[in-house]
Amino acid sequence: MGTCSLVRMMSLLQLDLRILRTLLALSPPPSSHWKFRKHPPLMLMETETVVEILPEPPLMETETVLETLLELPLDVLMDIFSLLELPDLIRASSVCSFWRSAYSTLHNQLGQYKRPQTPCLLYASEADGENVASLYSLAEKRVYKLTLPDPPIRSRHLIGSSHGWLVTADEKSELHLLNPITGQQIALPLAITIEQIEPILDSAGAVNKIKMWDLAPNDDPNEFSDCLYIRAFVFPDPPTGSYIVVIIHSPEQYLSFSRVGDYKWTSLPGENYEQCIHMDGLLYAFTENGGVYTFDLTGSTFTRNIIADELQNYKTDGYTYFVQAPWGDLLQVCRALDFTPEVFIKTKKVLFYKVDVAAKELVEMNGLHDHVLFLGRSQSQCLSTEEYPQLKPNRVYFTDDMTYISKYKNNDRDIGILNLENDNREDVPKLWCNWPNPIWMTPNLTRINMALDK
Repeated sequence: MGTCSLVRMMSLLQLDLRILRTLLALSPPPSSHWKFRKHPPLMLMETETVVEILPEPPLMETETVLETLLELPLDVLMDIFSLLELPDLIRASSVCSFWRSAYSTLHNQLGQYKRPQTPCLLYASEADGENVASLYSLAEKRVYKLTLPDPPIRSRHLIGSSHGWLVTADEKSELHLLNPITGQQIALPLAITIEQIEPILDSAGAVNKIKMWDLAPNDDPNEFSDCLYIRAFVFPDPPTGSYIVVIIHSPEQYLSFSRVGDYKWTSLPGENYEQCIHMDGLLYAFTENGGVYTFDLTGSTFTRNIIADELQNYKTDGYTYFVQAPWGDLLQVCRALDFTPEVFIKTKKVLFYKVDVAAKELVEMNGLHDHVLFLGRSQSQCLSTEEYPQLKPNRVYFTDDMTYISKYKNNDRDIGILNLENDNREDVPKLWCNWPNPIWMTPNLTRINMALDK
């Protein structure tokens, strides 16, 4: 091993990340792009995103270690930064201008930053204002505040979350793709380009509002987004280096998709869809009666390929999800529900089945063992606790998943952690308000390079 490599390894081994995190929390911002409030709690702002660091007890540190941290070479510092969860990485950039430079270099070379990110709970609180969202970190058990671009986050419906991006619907039922970490927001195609939607024009011929063909003219426009959009998914689009957004929408749970930058939604054949995943380069779509279909979205025409018209012993009780496990299997997840006056819908049990595609049937599984599952309005995820040691094994982390949720704004949300060994519920700290519905998201530094960026 060369001298430089040995020095680098020794530097990495001697680094105390606990001391590093303390330094991050105590250090001032390095440039005019970051701003402090003059009173606690500490607020760090980069363009449109604000990160609030809640206070924590200081840790012991030595002057020698601090000097070493501040004098590390750029390449060693970037190696260390690449090991940090995203909240720590953002805080690191506030220590000094040199650390800010290392963060910027790593941000611009995302291939070097491959640290798996632990999902967080995104929610809003009435006391924080209309444009502020909160991010509860499961890894750190602390809260970050993010100031997001208009329209106000508390006026939006959260339709889906995948790969660090939210899909939101505003009060006019227009969809936006939003990265809460970077603050980047991109308008998706207008709702009137969905095949089942028609515009309502004013006297000047401009679009005044929109309606669904099978809805009455006097339907409440404030609930239209809730009725129109059922689910949204975001999938990487390798040919373009960008993303594809897929929506399941009314009136008959149709499927439409759009690449970021498209001017309209493209309708896909079929109906009664309830879930989608992207696997092996194909879009897998699942219907409410157990049908499994695939679409290849890379061409100019889109044919529905039948995997199974109906899976044998298909489960329909409660909410149904599909997810690809880290070991490669396709899983069906069934979330059984209780109905209570306070919460209205409450998760009581979660069952798992392997989808045997060849036999077109489901095979029951006994728990997740050293894995965890995330369920809700977000894209379902199955993660290994070996890769994500901050998570508890054999657990399901869940959020509310009600359809037409705007009708139940005042109900408590169904959020918690289910222990699969005994079906006991564990609470996530009650930090959120009930609207918009809290949702899981995985922090992501990715920005989309396009002219439509807002």
